[in-house]
Amino acid sequence: MENEMNLSTANHSITMNDRKTLTVTGVKKIDSFDNEEFLMNTTMGYIVIKGHGLEIIKLDTYQGNVSIKGTLDSLNYVEHASKKEESDNLFTKLFK
Repeated sequence: MENEMNLSTANHSITMNDRKTLTVTGVKKIDSFDNEEFLMNTTMGYIVIKGHGLEIIKLDTYQGNVSIKGTLDSLNYVEHASKKEESDNLFTKLFK
């Protein structure tokens, strides 16, 4: 998802039900996702969601809402989440 979502005045909230569904509001952009991890830029910073069998069940790009289902293991806010920084760090560690 290369284009940022349209957000006029987006509040950020997270609602989780039984560790099986998660709704996130205030999402600016989904940087990457697969069935085990989502990386999203929100109005309050980047969040990483980890679990098993994760999939998007609802995506509202106009309002910046994302709903995910699967087995949710963790949700963390991260300071800097750049793919370039992550790959640089990996190569730095490999070739030290």
